[in-house]
Amino acid sequence: MAVRRQLTCSADDVFQVLADGWLYPLWVVGASRMRAVDPAWPAVGSKLHHSTGVWPLLINDDTEVLSCDRPRSISLQARGWPAGEARVDITAEPAPTGCVVSIEEDAASGPALLVPKPVRQAMITARNRETLARLGYLAEGRTHG
Repeated sequence: MAVRRQLTCSADDVFQVLADGWLYPLWVVGASRMRAVDPAWPAVGSKLHHSTGVWPLLINDDTEVLSCDRPRSISLQARGWPAGEARVDITAEPAPTGCVVSIEEDAASGPALLVPKPVRQAMITARNRETLARLGYLAEGRTHG
């Protein structure tokens, strides 16, 4: 299920945030720190190396770009073991007062697939509402700061 949010900035402003891999923990709920960003980020095949959890219980993992059509869309394979991996699609479409950003996510592999899809999607939807709010604050802050 896609979560959408109207923003008062351009799609390019959104992708400026997405293209700065070091900002990932600021807008992605659950990411706690960055360890490294591939120099080619957000080119296809490049990765963000991040940690999830709360110290001292941190898990190191990565997120890889599957496709990128800047400033319209980016698709990611987010790894978060031991839960598994998720496919995440983010789009930004122009709107009269800025843009509409949407995020669609679901488990792609691992134990998370054992959770019934309606339950899994309810949890993902709640998380992604906050994720888009954070992304919006960062993107809009670039133009309205």
